[in-house]
Amino acid sequence: MNSFISSIITIFLTVPLFGFFIIYILNKLITKNTRKSFHKALDYSTILFILAVHFLLMTIWGKSFFGLILLILIVIAMVFVIIHWKIKGEIILTKVFKGFWRFNFLVFFLAYISLTVFGILRSALTFTFS
Repeated sequence: MNSFISSIITIFLTVPLFGFFIIYILNKLITKNTRKSFHKALDYSTILFILAVHFLLMTIWGKSFFGLILLILIVIAMVFVIIHWKIKGEIILTKVFKGFWRFNFLVFFLAYISLTVFGILRSALTFTFS
């Protein structure tokens, strides 16, 4: 049973798009609302993309960049708080966090796609020339 759960977690961390679609489909079946289901899937799968980027970086370069990822998250959060404060004059944490979290989905989704393509090309090129 432990190996089954471990395999499921590994699949979701290796292919976070699969997790995104599973969350979307389950929410769509429950709520019958496409827009809300999409946003919930986006919100819940962000952590999958962050972890997938971390593991891709470890696989490609052989060392952990988790501290750098945390630093990037903190800097993005600070920028969102400052921009929200400048525009609204006050800080509404729920709105700031929602924007921050969805922006992180976009950043880490693009990083995941880029690192996947880079890793495949690097692997193919090193295999060809060795």
